[in-house]
Amino acid sequence: MRFVAFDVPGGPEVLKVAQMPAPQPGPDDVLIAVEAAGVTRADVMQRQGNYPPPSGASPILGLEVAGTVAAVGEHVARWHVGDRVCALTNGGGYAEYVAVPQGQVLPVPEGWSAIEAASLPENAFTVYDNLFTRARLRAGESVLVHGGTSGIGTTAIMFATALGARAFATAGSAEKCEACVRLGATAAIDYRTSDFVTEIERLTMGRGVNVIVDIVGGDYIARDLECLALDGRIACVAMPGGQRVELDLRRLFARRAAILASSLRPRTAQEKAAIAHELELHIWPLLPKRDPIVPVIDRVYPFERAADAHARLESSAHIGKIVLKW
Repeated sequence: MRFVAFDVPGGPEVLKVAQMPAPQPGPDDVLIAVEAAGVTRADVMQRQGNYPPPSGASPILGLEVAGTVAAVGEHVARWHVGDRVCALTNGGGYAEYVAVPQGQVLPVPEGWSAIEAASLPENAFTVYDNLFTRARLRAGESVLVHGGTSGIGTTAIMFATALGARAFATAGSAEKCEACVRLGATAAIDYRTSDFVTEIERLTMGRGVNVIVDIVGGDYIARDLECLALDGRIACVAMPGGQRVELDLRRLFARRAAILASSLRPRTAQEKAAIAHELELHIWPLLPKRDPIVPVIDRVYPFERAADAHARLESSAHIGKIVLKW
């Protein structure tokens, strides 16, 4: 099979298409013939040499795919050859075939193409687990989503809106702020021209927000605390802004606040399957309507141009997901 490889870590230009034998499904695996794969920040970090795959995971890039079931392991009962599926992989998605634990596989939503479905899994798993399971966002509450036009950001805005919460967002330009509002945000703040702490205080009339989805880390965390309502929760899912944080614990105590952090990739197959089950119960029934949750695709590239896709993601010019297709 063809797959996207790199010999040494580096810039996008190290990516190339190579050949290797196709994987075989284990007893609990589904083998997917890949039609499309989403491009994630984790893929970029792994290519740079900054995010090695967990022990036992495929060294090939790619954490989310969509395609057709090509074979199943002996313990797999639900999925059959020919089923249209999308999946959160443990790596290996930038290839013509990938073996995935059966619990991490979901049906392609009715009316969604393979390219659209490939944009779902990594963001959907991450957002649902952090926003609703861990941070306990509920209908009637409010959430501030940093990086509102990223894959995580667009998904968080739409999921929050779909389940009855009020979303605010930050983004890096007027165009991106407008995109956030089109996706359902009540308001979006251009962090390059405005202070989001001041704006959230104004927009919430001093009450603050119940939950914050932070994909920045660093000094954002201390500023997030200033935006929280009582009993507020910060869900930190990435830290490109820095690994070290200095906090005034008096403010943490005063807000009765919680700071939550998690990483999806090292989780067990059982934990990922539990998230998939929640998604299928609460999110997947909403997807065929395409309102308020819609596919947000920025660009589609052939796998042979994976370097261009990575360069586009690293530029931060994108709005929504970048997808690769064979």
